[in-house]
Amino acid sequence: MHSIAHLRKDYSLKSLSEKEVLPNPIQQFHVWWQEAMNSEIDELNAMTLATSSLEGVPSARIVLLKEFNEKGFVFFTNYESAKGQELNENPRASLLFFWKELERQVRITGMVEKVSEKECDDYFLSRPSGSRIGAWASPQSQVIENREWLEAKVDELSKIKEHELKRPHYWGGYRVKPVIIEFWQGRPSRLHDRIQYTLTENGVWKVERLAP
Repeated sequence: MHSIAHLRKDYSLKSLSEKEVLPNPIQQFHVWWQEAMNSEIDELNAMTLATSSLEGVPSARIVLLKEFNEKGFVFFTNYESAKGQELNENPRASLLFFWKELERQVRITGMVEKVSEKECDDYFLSRPSGSRIGAWASPQSQVIENREWLEAKVDELSKIKEHELKRPHYWGGYRVKPVIIEFWQGRPSRLHDRIQYTLTENGVWKVERLAP
């Protein structure tokens, strides 16, 4: 425990000022996204998704961002999974990107809605055949007998012609519609830069600096 307590790194790559950021957080995210892409970060679209039950019990896991624009941030999953059930009960979520190579985090909090059936179909058909089979084979988050049971399901589904593997009705996408977005830039001595955007009632984003 002593050695864990003394693990630390001082951040010093960049800074972030409320006077320099763009007035729209999606545009600001796009700027950081391009910098992350140019930095060749491995799986830069990996993000933590945090959800909560109606009773307030939280849970978190890594999912992959598949689209972002002014409407929000999109990911796909099994609607009957644990996260799908929680989002059905409580359609609020938080996303977290951590790009350690750039000493940056982005935190997004918002309401959640399902994307259109067409968007779901189009994305599902763009996936590799193995991923499509996996969506059919896995009763995500449910208890299964063993690994062999899952592999048998995959073998059975692999016999189906590829063009017949349509999207399961229980699989699709969610869009997180942000109301708060925070950009975090690591700084020396833990005096980090934190710039928060909050969506106001009139649809304008308010920009503020938070204490580290």
